[in-house]
Amino acid sequence: MRSALTLFDLDHTLLAGDSDALWVEFLMDQGVLEREQFASRNSRMEREYRAGSVSPREFCEFYVSSLAGRTPAEWATLRRDYFAQAIAPRIGAKSLALVAEHRARGDWVVLTTATNRFLTELTGSHLGIADLIATECEVIDERFTGRVVGTLNMREGKVTRLNEWLAARGRALDEFDSLLYSDSINDLPLFEAVQHRIAVDPDDRLAAHAARHGWPMITLRDAP
Repeated sequence: MRSALTLFDLDHTLLAGDSDALWVEFLMDQGVLEREQFASRNSRMEREYRAGSVSPREFCEFYVSSLAGRTPAEWATLRRDYFAQAIAPRIGAKSLALVAEHRARGDWVVLTTATNRFLTELTGSHLGIADLIATECEVIDERFTGRVVGTLNMREGKVTRLNEWLAARGRALDEFDSLLYSDSINDLPLFEAVQHRIAVDPDDRLAAHAARHGWPMITLRDAP
């Protein structure tokens, strides 16, 4: 029997919301970003991501640009407050239980997200997921430049990054009994790369695709 590799998307899957959009909203509330400059674009990015119409580079670079000019240490307090106030309350009991179930089975559990690593490290730890594949931020002289580096972990990039990540560990995707949980049509390339697929609170396009192909659909949203 092959070992199991279980992949979880984060935003709108394990998390009831979008990490990037919530970060920008949090920074606007804190007065770090100007609402007049960022609010409309933040809303557009989230809307176009859900529709699958925004380019990976435009999406990822917009959000990574919010970090520009500071060091990780200078962002540490705001990142901690953001996680406590905006992220942790949106991760429900069902999400935590599902991750714990796969870990208890002995699955290799990986969190894969288009959101950048700096914003999602605390989330991965909270979920009990040690392995994180995320969009990477450029850092020069210990400061975020506001640019991304490497292959963006979005759409086809998620497949590329997963294969590279496994290869660096001497493994390959076809060695595993692989499963993906995600909500988004943006993850269709990764859905097609794995053996098993479960759509979680899917967007309209993914729900239609899942229904046509007989994929299971579940909800991780806790009842009010």
